[in-house]
Parts: sequence; structure tokens; C-alpha cells
Amino acid sequence: MSKFVIEGGKRLKGEIRPQGAKNEALQVICATLLTGEEVRLRNVPSILDVNNLIDLLRDMGVDVICHGKNDFTFKAADIRLDYLTSDDYLRRCTRLRGSVLLLGPLLARFGRVVFSKPGGDKIGRRRLDTHYMGLAQLGANFVRDDEAGTLRIEAESLTGTYMLLDEASVTGTANILMAAVLAKGTTTIYNAACEPYVQQLCRLLNRMGARISGIGSNLLTVEGVEKLHGAEHTLLPDMIEIGSFIGMAAMVGDGITIRGVSYENLGIIPDAFKRLGIRMELRGDDLYIPRQEHYEIENFIDGSFMTLADAPWPGLTPDLLSVLLVVATQAKGSVLFHQKMFESRLFFVDNLIEMGARIILCDPHRAVVVGHDNELKLRGRRMVSPDIRAGISMLIAALSAEGTSRIENVEQIDRGYEDIESRLCALGANIRREA
Repeated sequence: MSKFVIEGGKRLKGEIRPQGAKNEALQVICATLLTGEEVRLRNVPSILDVNNLIDLLRDMGVDVICHGKNDFTFKAADIRLDYLTSDDYLRRCTRLRGSVLLLGPLLARFGRVVFSKPGGDKIGRRRLDTHYMGLAQLGANFVRDDEAGTLRIEAESLTGTYMLLDEASVTGTANILMAAVLAKGTTTIYNAACEPYVQQLCRLLNRMGARISGIGSNLLTVEGVEKLHGAEHTLLPDMIEIGSFIGMAAMVGDGITIRGVSYENLGIIPDAFKRLGIRMELRGDDLYIPRQEHYEIENFIDGSFMTLADAPWPGLTPDLLSVLLVVATQAKGSVLFHQKMFESRLFFVDNLIEMGARIILCDPHRAVVVGHDNELKLRGRRMVSPDIRAGISMLIAALSAEGTSRIENVEQIDRGYEDIESRLCALGANIRREA
């Protein structure tokens, strides 16, 4: 495992441009399996999860052409169906959370798929019921092999239907959409996720010949078509990385500009940071965060204690609660963080407490942060990254801390952030990667 060695206390200054969106990339890359024609994707982030998915598609028989940095064409004309039942394929699926997004397109186009439970962040139970129930309502049959740890999904044909999802799952909605576009008849999906990345998937599918309406709402209507064709698509900037940069600029910035943020697709994210007292300026489509000597946590209008909680879009994404929590450690005031979705995502705060942060972990889902108001700096220490978002939050904390910090297992950070140490060192950070 690689590690980062961080010399804290350096002020960062300059400009940085966010990578393409990780979550969108995983969806639209899998969508290329729905046609044998060429699909060109631009602004694809070069991160571990995405690169592993691209490598998996290559081994499945997809012709992948790299036109340059972050620019790929996929042509899935000759899929190796025998490989999709191999031990190598199933083993790689268990290591890649994004492999779950192969279910919908493979089932829709080829009528069958064998699947192993995917890997990913260790942040608590991440059930796949929404995926399975949605595909079952379209006509899929499931055969579980407990000894092999696999699930075989088959369908002679898929038929459109009305469905009410049990939760607004982003990947569940994406899988059902990719299956429904080639189903017979009309599919209506209520309580669908409506994140910008799901909207982007819908737009790509429509460019490929699908007929999806209701984009941006939680009620999607899909009129099935017989086949899809090639298309071109440009990915949005990653809103989670943008939020991470806002948090970093708030704690250690000396004036940082985040270029090309697609502000209209950030939703409530800027407001969440403003509730912690962070000042920012929108300059065209760039976001400027000035140096924050002090920032004060707001109370609610009635004077009650500030609470930040995750919620389905357009609510606050759970992927940024860890970053917001770190930022709060140097604010003036107190705030309760309520992580509703995952029961293990807040356990990384033990590291922050040992760095000197004043945090009360109430239970697996709630933590109270009492900010230092920049009067007491965090102390550098040795840490291990348990997941992508905790890893970047630890990195932000280490950059603001006094002394040297070491973060091990940074491959977790690599799964979601492209060449992060070089990009931050260009702003003035002192980060060294060691084997």
C-alpha cells in the first residue's frame, strides 16, 4: 500500500480545475455496452475505479480507443460472452463497486448476466435490493448460487411496467434505466434518483436513440426502442471534488479559484459550506474562495442548533459530510452532523479527535463538532484511509495540521481523485507519495 507524507501548515494559492465526475463516468461507460456502435466520452477522469472499469470492458471484448487525456471511444460490437462467466471476471467484479452498473445493459442487450457482489468503500451495508426488484419487475429471473457466491440473472425479453422504487438509489435508477431503454413498451419509474449524473445518463441514452422523459424529476418515463446507436457525450465536473476543494480552500487556502464548476449542477453544496461561515464568490462559472481567517457556523432562523444531514438529491450528498465535518473543526461554533445513509462513515473521526479536534461521536450516524475558531491547530499524526471520502477528509485535516502526517492506504483516495498530490502541490502543498 502507498502512503502520503504531508507537511502541514502550508497555505495554498492559485487555480485548480475539477476532474470529470466519477459517478457519472461509471454510469455512462457501462451504457456504451447497449450498442455495438461507437460512443465517444470526453472529460473521463483518470482515477482508479474508472480505469479498472475501462480495463474490465477491454477484457470483455470492448474496443477502447484513447484519443488523448480523458477522451475515449468505446465500441462494444463483439462482446466475449464466455468471459462474463469466468472466474477472472467474477473476481474483478467483487473488487469494483461500479461493476454493479453492468447488470442493466448486459441484461437488456444479451438477456443474461452472472454477477458477484461488488466491492467498494467499507462504509456499512450497501444493499442492492432496488436494482434486483426493478429488474425483476421488467421480467428478469434470478438464480442464486450461494456456494459460488454468484447471482445469475436472465430474461428472454424485458417488458415495460410501472414501478415505485423503495429508495431513490442512484445506481439502482441507472441500472433500471439502462435495462428499460431496450424493453418492450413503456416503463414508468417513480421515486427515481434525479442527481445531475442520472440526468446526464438520460441525456446520453437519448442521444443514442432512447426515449426518456421527465429528466431532472423523480418520475421518469421510458418508451422502449429496439436498438440504440452511437453518440458523443461530455461529462460534468465532479461536484464531490469541487466540494472537497471548497473545504480545502476554507481551511488552508490563501485565495483559490476552482475553474469551470458547472455551478447550476452543484445544488445545495455551496449553501452547506456557507452555513459553516465559508465565504465564496461566483465569477462566471468559476468559484473563488478567499482566505478565511475566521468563519462562524450559523444557527437556524429560530436560533436552534445547526444540523447538517445528508438527503437524496436535491438534498445534501452524503459524500461531502466528511469534508464538511473536517472544515467545522476550525469554525467558530458547534454543529451536529447526521449521516443517515451509512453506519460506518463517521468512524474516521477518531483520527481527527487524536489530532486535537473537539468531536463527540454520539452514535454511528451522528457527531457533534465544537470548532476551535482557528485558535488551536490540529496535530499531525499517522492515519489509514478507510474509504475515498474519509481519505480526502484526512488529507485536508493533515494539510491544516501542525507537523507531519502520514496517510496509509491512499489507493482509496486514488479511486476517486485524479493525481491529487501533484495538483495540490502545484498550489503550494507539501505532499510526498511513498511506497
